[in-house]
Amino acid sequence: MTNIRRSMLFIPGNNPGMLQSADVFNADSIIIDLEDSVAIDEKDSARTLVTELLKSVPINNVETIVRINPFDTPFYEKDIEVIKKTNIDMILLPKATIESIKDLDERLKDTKIQIMVLIETSLGVHQVFDILNTTNRCLGLMLGGEDLCVDLNCARTKSGEELLYARMHVVNSSRALRKFVIDTPFTDTNDFEGLTKDTYFAKSIGFDGKASINPRQIDTINSVFNPTEAEINHAKRVIEAKDLALEAGKGVFSLDGKMVDLPIIKRAEKVIDTALKIGLMKIGEE
Repeated sequence: MTNIRRSMLFIPGNNPGMLQSADVFNADSIIIDLEDSVAIDEKDSARTLVTELLKSVPINNVETIVRINPFDTPFYEKDIEVIKKTNIDMILLPKATIESIKDLDERLKDTKIQIMVLIETSLGVHQVFDILNTTNRCLGLMLGGEDLCVDLNCARTKSGEELLYARMHVVNSSRALRKFVIDTPFTDTNDFEGLTKDTYFAKSIGFDGKASINPRQIDTINSVFNPTEAEINHAKRVIEAKDLALEAGKGVFSLDGKMVDLPIIKRAEKVIDTALKIGLMKIGEE
């Protein structure tokens, strides 16, 4: 099965309570943050806290990611040197550029740690295909709407029209390279109607999941990205029809009067895979 990344929850690196509870928030991935949520005079202590916690407290059943500080800061090298000695899955590289991902890839060459890039500048959006394609260690990206709007000199709105081009562009580049792609957080943590609408839009244009800055948003995000009962049932029928066609020696088949081609089969397989991974189906129900 592939990794399911419906939801990614940011956790401040200087919040020991949240760090110790990281695996109970129901997020598919957690991002322990050493950048924006940590004040400059707390960087060293947060780094120490995170590394000691990762060594002593196992985080189970959830993908573990650490967002380090940007390439052009004095904290970048220190973050990598200690974090790469821990048992995490990925490093999230903020304000990613071709230069910075090459550097990070080289520094991780003796580890199994993968890379996710944070695309949050106009240059990053412009170069996103090349950034993603720099190394096989880079598995995907997250869009950072807040910093991108600052760089674009525009206001960040709930409706998100200002991010439409960036959203479409990063999804297209990610899909072209078969990488995962995560949408920017919805920052109003009290507006669940707005969160739901924004998440449905992200799903509709191809995002795999959405980032979150508050645990209360996770259930909504997961619910939106879960396959529906109708989608699961249709996927089952596609797979059953494919198997019958193969048994009959047919290379092409139809379902409900419509031709079924390879993209439709792949989409059905992904729906089944997701449903199995998150417990909406059991093995043997395919």
